[in-house]
Amino acid sequence: MGALTIDLLLGDVRSLKQKRSVIRPVIAEVRKRFPGVAVAETGANDLHRRGEIGIAVVSATAANCSEVLDECERTVAGRPEIEVLSVRRRLYTGED
Repeated sequence: MGALTIDLLLGDVRSLKQKRSVIRPVIAEVRKRFPGVAVAETGANDLHRRGEIGIAVVSATAANCSEVLDECERTVAGRPEIEVLSVRRRLYTGED
């Protein structure tokens, strides 16, 4: 299992309503491209220009999990209306 937390800087956003209109399509695109992935807005809920998206993947192998997380990260980073500030990645093993 793996998890990805992506900290985002949003463009010219002046309200929480505008923020949601930017974040929702990003989440929808990840869900559409990767149906087995869980994705949600996970933080910075009260800040207009900042956002955080969490992504979780369950896979039989760590290599496949990393590959899916890489693709998810590229999908989010490829959106022109947002800037990725940081990415935190965690792979969980049977001992965790």
